[in-house]
Amino acid sequence: MIDPTCVRTMARYNQWQNGSLYTAADTLPDEARRQDRGAFFKSVHATLNHLLWADNMWMSRLSDLPAPTVKFADSTTFVDGWEELKRGRAVCDKHILAWADRLGAETIAGELVWRSSTLGSEVSRPRWLAIVHFFNHQTHHRGQVHAMLTAAGAKPLDTDLIMMRS
Repeated sequence: MIDPTCVRTMARYNQWQNGSLYTAADTLPDEARRQDRGAFFKSVHATLNHLLWADNMWMSRLSDLPAPTVKFADSTTFVDGWEELKRGRAVCDKHILAWADRLGAETIAGELVWRSSTLGSEVSRPRWLAIVHFFNHQTHHRGQVHAMLTAAGAKPLDTDLIMMRS
């Protein structure tokens, strides 16, 4: 089981790491961000798009943020322009931080039920597990982006949670 302090820490970590990746990606031309680099979602831009889409989808399940209007299959093209993608990321990260700051232990201990269009059914899981998945999913895809950026010559910050300043 996790507690509200853990959730707040992971929300801060999410914002810190996204800032690092977007700052590093800003040093590349748009064609380099969109270049197929052999990752699951192919490019930096597509992977960051999927991640923003997924964060919005999970926040729609865990909080009051509206769900994205596009389906999973289109998550890599959720936002076309780089500046719009950066703005969307900043807005979502602020929402995640505000949600984490309001979260109480009783909410974490509950059950989360949602309709998964990907699975085509209703899903029910412990809320704490869904929250852990939410942050784990972010970390997984940010690791892919970090590798692509590094290979492209950009210099994102270290990804170790322990390196985050308090």
